[in-house]
Amino acid sequence: MADPNELDTRSDRRRFLAVAGGGALLPLVARGQTAPPVADKPLPPGLPQPIETIDLWPNGAPGMPRAALKETVNERSDNALLTDRAVFGISRPRLAVFRPVRPNGAAVMITPGGGYRWVVVDKEGYEMGRWLSARGFTVFVLFYRLPGEGWAAGPDVALSDAQRAMRLIRHRARDYGVDPLRVAAMGFSAGGHLCADLLTRFATPTYKPVDAADQLSAKPILAAPIYPVITMSAPHAHTGSRELLIGKDATPALEVAHSPDRNVPADAPPTFIVHAEDDPTVPVENALLLRAALRARGVPVETHLFTHGGHGFGLRFTAGKPVAAWSDLFLSWATGLLL
Repeated sequence: MADPNELDTRSDRRRFLAVAGGGALLPLVARGQTAPPVADKPLPPGLPQPIETIDLWPNGAPGMPRAALKETVNERSDNALLTDRAVFGISRPRLAVFRPVRPNGAAVMITPGGGYRWVVVDKEGYEMGRWLSARGFTVFVLFYRLPGEGWAAGPDVALSDAQRAMRLIRHRARDYGVDPLRVAAMGFSAGGHLCADLLTRFATPTYKPVDAADQLSAKPILAAPIYPVITMSAPHAHTGSRELLIGKDATPALEVAHSPDRNVPADAPPTFIVHAEDDPTVPVENALLLRAALRARGVPVETHLFTHGGHGFGLRFTAGKPVAAWSDLFLSWATGLLL
């Protein structure tokens, strides 16, 4: 079985379990955690919503913007039976938890997309959370801070949240019936950039340690950037994500620093990439650049390119199309590493 940071020895496993918190999980209210993002629109029946969250930062997120943020959830769907929420102004980054009925011991942290303008709730977050948890995975959907909203960490702010979240999942692994060595990362679009940033810069210090959780590795056992934003350089950069992440007039050095394909280490985790060749928003070359960089470093990479699929298909926009196979392809590929 592959490991997240050469931590597959018995002594390393004991270290993980010793640092990871034990004890029964307390209810959301008793734990004093921030509720999941909520919109004003009534929720449709039959779609389970997470009620359990984990705040990332016990003393508040570091480097607060000068102007106070107001968390806002926009409901973009006109269909009363289908939600399509997006949230911005996140000042209390957190994980929303989907517990499986029968845990298989593996976990997946999801970073939804949104062009770094907002974080998509349903299409690339909760829907995938339900799908994976129905198959035994414990799922953590990350609502991360946005780099264009004035945080001191600037373009590293979302990566700080992703690193911290990965460490917290491991720290609390016993609470969730999760093996701390079997925690994967999956991200979509700009969240795919964050996923790729994590798989390449998991060991880069982006914040000061705050507690015992920060002794643990932030490296996922495997990563799955789905139709990801990768490069910050023309001609294939996604303009909106680039401007919000590093600024319209970013230097070439800043572009390199935040293009995951330019920062792949030799010990990056095995990676699964999906993209549609007709993607009108994020050119397929983003996936190809990451694939080439991983292969050049000898990192195992599984890549699936579909002729048709567009952008942002998630699960809901794949019905009746060949691209619908991507989730099962991921499951087949990941099984040998996670289970």
